[in-house]
Amino acid sequence: MIRMVSLIVMVTLIWGYTWVTMKIGLKDIPPFLFSALRMLIGAVPLFILQSLRRKPWVPAGKDWVPIGTMSLLMSLGYFGPLTYGMRFVSSGQTSVLVYSMPIIVTLLAHFFLNERLTLMKSIGLVFGVAGLLFILGPQVFHTGVSKVLLGQILIILSAVCWACANLFSKVRFANYDIIKMTSWQLLIGSAMLLCVSVAAEPWTGIHWGAASTASLLFNGIFSTAFTFVAWFWVLGQIEASTASMTLMAVPLLGLFFGWLAAR
Repeated sequence: MIRMVSLIVMVTLIWGYTWVTMKIGLKDIPPFLFSALRMLIGAVPLFILQSLRRKPWVPAGKDWVPIGTMSLLMSLGYFGPLTYGMRFVSSGQTSVLVYSMPIIVTLLAHFFLNERLTLMKSIGLVFGVAGLLFILGPQVFHTGVSKVLLGQILIILSAVCWACANLFSKVRFANYDIIKMTSWQLLIGSAMLLCVSVAAEPWTGIHWGAASTASLLFNGIFSTAFTFVAWFWVLGQIEASTASMTLMAVPLLGLFFGWLAAR
């Protein structure tokens, strides 16, 4: 229990700060390329760790389709739309929109994982939705800037895909080597997003400065490699709805860190 609580706290703090660092990196690097490199940087230390553990690192033939599905959900479904949408939405508001994910997971888990909606979960959902609406305010529903609205829609779409990935991981990878699964889904997802970037983004004008490089390293090593291994492990230990609801502090931290960065 102490290990689980410690991991949840660390994941919450890192993901709360992630949005500020992503904004810094996206000033100099196109969004799809940023996400592709973030996933690649996250995959490398996990492959090294798997080798040091002397564990098999090549998936069995039957595992490639599920790992590919996770890669699709997490790269083209989550990271791609999220990073592109962040170009038009503040880091604080992004964190709030993305963390509609726990609400989506709780609802989907009721129908697909037999994690029934108890009274306490329902109360938590009501407070979660109310908190999100209170934090976002009327600008989400009455924005007159089309690019901002597009960014918000893309970020909500990424939250839906992340929720689906969490449920799929719970069903398919509950007893699987989490490091092996995460490393391969990051590597394959990176290749997918790199193809999108080559086709859709100009690479001229990219500035590989100290800030953008530090942003990539932080997002790759801490916000991706460490936190997703920890998060998928937590998902394998407790109900998906319960695990997801523990992340509701992340948007508050995102707003706080965003406020600090703007001062």
